[in-house]
Amino acid sequence: MAEDFEAAVEDGLRLSRRIYFGKDRAVAPPPKPPLAMERSAGHSYLPACPMLYAVIGNPEIVDNPDVPSYQPHVHGRCDPPALIPLQMNGISLDVDCYLDTAFVTVSASWRVHCVMSSRSCDCRLAVPMGEQGSILGVEVEVPRKSYCTQLIAVENESSTEKIDGGTNISVKLRWSQKLMYHDGQFTLNIPFNFPEYVIPAGKKITKHEKIQLNVNSGSGTEILCKTRSHPLKERLRQAGKLGFLYESDVLSWSSSDFEFTYTTSSIDTYGTVLLNPPSLLDVDRREMFCCYLFPGKKQSGKIGLYFEFKALPEISLHSINKHDYRSKTRLVMVFRREVVFVVDISGSMKGKPLEDTKKALFAELAKLDPDDLFNVIAFNGETYLFSSSLEPASAAAIENATQWIILNFVAGGGTNILHPLNQNLLFTCQAIEMLSDSRNSIPIIFLITDGSVEDERQICDIVKSQLTNRKNVSPRIYTLGIGIFCNHYFLRMLAILGRGHHNAAVDVDSIEVQLGRLFARASSIFLADIAFENVDEIDDLEVIPSGIPDLSSGSPLILSGRYRGTFPETLKVKGILPDMSIYSVDLKVEDAKETPVRKMLAKQEIELLTTEAWYSDNKELKEKVLLIANMSVQNAIFSEYTHVILLETERGKISADSATVTKVSSKDDHNKKEESKPQKILLLHNTGLGFGNLSATAENISPGVGVAKLPEAAEVFIRGASNCCGKLCNHCCCMCCVQMCSSINDQCAILLTQLCGALACLGCYTCCCGLCCGGEDG
Repeated sequence: MAEDFEAAVEDGLRLSRRIYFGKDRAVAPPPKPPLAMERSAGHSYLPACPMLYAVIGNPEIVDNPDVPSYQPHVHGRCDPPALIPLQMNGISLDVDCYLDTAFVTVSASWRVHCVMSSRSCDCRLAVPMGEQGSILGVEVEVPRKSYCTQLIAVENESSTEKIDGGTNISVKLRWSQKLMYHDGQFTLNIPFNFPEYVIPAGKKITKHEKIQLNVNSGSGTEILCKTRSHPLKERLRQAGKLGFLYESDVLSWSSSDFEFTYTTSSIDTYGTVLLNPPSLLDVDRREMFCCYLFPGKKQSGKIGLYFEFKALPEISLHSINKHDYRSKTRLVMVFRREVVFVVDISGSMKGKPLEDTKKALFAELAKLDPDDLFNVIAFNGETYLFSSSLEPASAAAIENATQWIILNFVAGGGTNILHPLNQNLLFTCQAIEMLSDSRNSIPIIFLITDGSVEDERQICDIVKSQLTNRKNVSPRIYTLGIGIFCNHYFLRMLAILGRGHHNAAVDVDSIEVQLGRLFARASSIFLADIAFENVDEIDDLEVIPSGIPDLSSGSPLILSGRYRGTFPETLKVKGILPDMSIYSVDLKVEDAKETPVRKMLAKQEIELLTTEAWYSDNKELKEKVLLIANMSVQNAIFSEYTHVILLETERGKISADSATVTKVSSKDDHNKKEESKPQKILLLHNTGLGFGNLSATAENISPGVGVAKLPEAAEVFIRGASNCCGKLCNHCCCMCCVQMCSSINDQCAILLTQLCGALACLGCYTCCCGLCCGGEDG
């Protein structure tokens, strides 16, 4: 858990006070561990930047590797091990942004400054990432050896080794993340806030910091820079493109996250279609396309369609939210909401999961407008209804629902989704019939669960049949999966069928954040039932996802797909506005020359194709699994059908002939050849979340509680980086965690599993990697 991780760092900072750096130490000493009261006030030792920690099990090895201070002998061991933050020698951040996706590369070096030169220790790398972060690769270099991750589909064994005190470790991390979008503005946020105690000791040590940023909006329209957190110097400005650079020798490392915001000059909804041929290694030989739609500034906030006041005398001003005004002569209309919350209250939700779900539900109910309709359904082995029909969201009704939730949301029983979901659809369909004359409402279902059930495909079949029979706007389904025991692919399939979205709260601390994001997206829909018009002449067209979601004012819509034949020069996209009128936009079609479409869409396609593969029959399953595995390997994106390995490359010693060469010039140095040794495969494990855990659900095991499956999932990257970095360890939490460690106990594995999810509540997905830097302490 996150608290355990913070406690380990706190213990490590206490131990680091044993280290003597001399009288001319140029950096501040480690801070005094805060009191419990201070900790609750907001102080945190969770990483807010890439951090490398020494894992100390035996405290007697802690000392300056250069100048031993002959500390008194320390008896006992640290259990669990303490984590000492290592001093960082240099950092480089390289970011390339395309549309709503950023590709981040961080290169940094650390020194094991806290362990005797004759001893060794494990190290753990923690890398918090931004919005929907997904690790793409890790490279590690130590004296005489280097390590890198790869995805393959075979199994092998691993070995271990360690790194001595005083060793320099160079690490390169690559990941992808999303840019946040709000009010027509894109925001890139990368955790880059380094604490003072990672500044290297000594006044003469050069500290170099570099940031490079490239932005490609893809639209060809002018990019307007709004804010920047660091002193970036502009070096490129073209239509739809910006380039910046910051490079400096610094006295202290960056003390704030790297943040960059920009807007485009487009006011109305805009977009483009990018075409890309298949790569030589693609199993699917069809052409690839990417279609994206951005709401534009005109649709920022709760804006979908504008009307003049004098044109609508029948609308009363008291029913209009004050935040909906753009000027004194205009008002804004969006789809009125008919919301039904379906919440799992089975025994596994007991405690924090259910309490946080209730808090999130109270917050979302308070955001409903008086003319919205709602209902609440709770389920375990039975079904509990707040009302037999949809209720207007008046202040009194919201208060009654709040009290009903407090009384009836008591965890107990099992998980049975099918019955309440059928009831949910029934109520929603009744709401559509009752409000058929209003012509500006959209029914929405929110399903929240932490468990798996045996009849998941049957549920999908029932939902699919009911949704396809609707004449008006069909119900939208938004799903939130809590923990790792639920089948996230089943929940994602429900969202695809219902033209909604799926979010995962792998850690219970992120429930409120993830549900809030789902509700914000569903509350700002201004273009529904989106479809392509002029695609009849295209052969073998496949759109991913198959059920095109609605366009919300708070988030862009990006679709992908495959096709054969000739794509039209202009793609016509149509949809329904809140007044049920048809809105159409023409999107220009062009070749993706400088936009890495395949790389940008790989994660989304792999998740959606895996979902469809889970739902497919046996023949389609084999074909999709092959395609998914191929895409996963090519783009270094973790999937359910690939495994990650760590390759060790040993550079060896310089040959005798080369060693006797007289040093003449630098040009001769690179001619010295090292003995080549074969690469060694150190690790191979599956990195997926899996397809649910029926046994854990049946036993009502709460999310985050350790069971046999957790260490197995948490040790996805254990047993790697041998002979120097120990083992590459820990799990892929939210599909984005890599950890290197020579050895790790079950409690520590579970701790890191929960840490990754806890960081998600801060708006980022976390990649935790542990590098075993050696040591007899494991």
